[in-house]
Amino acid sequence: MFLFLTVVQAIVAAALVGVILMQRSEGGGLGVGGSPSGMMSARGAADLLTRTTTVLAALFVILSITLAFLAASAGQPSTIDQSLERDTGAAIAPAEPAGADVPLVGGDDPLAAAAAQAEATKDQAPADGSVPLDQ
Repeated sequence: MFLFLTVVQAIVAAALVGVILMQRSEGGGLGVGGSPSGMMSARGAADLLTRTTTVLAALFVILSITLAFLAASAGQPSTIDQSLERDTGAAIAPAEPAGADVPLVGGDDPLAAAAAQAEATKDQAPADGSVPLDQ
């Protein structure tokens, strides 16, 4: 439906451009000769082109609004996907808590273990020759 309406709108737009270009800037229309009371007189052609322009412009606006409504309604999902799946379809494994597999040194107190480790490595020089921040 969307593609069909897009093609119809392109045809209407091309016809609208053609009708507008056929009009004279002074309002003389096509300038086709003939009887002054006939349909294809200069005034009759101008009236026909003016009416055709009005109808095509109204049709163009209606099609534009319809296409915008269809595009907006088709682009919105009906539900919000709250899963953690990637585009490939593979689910992401839940992350383990930080430090769950790290054994504690020196008892159950993490601060004491960190202080003991800092004391042990304080006097050792780094292997790459860099200077520690506390010096």
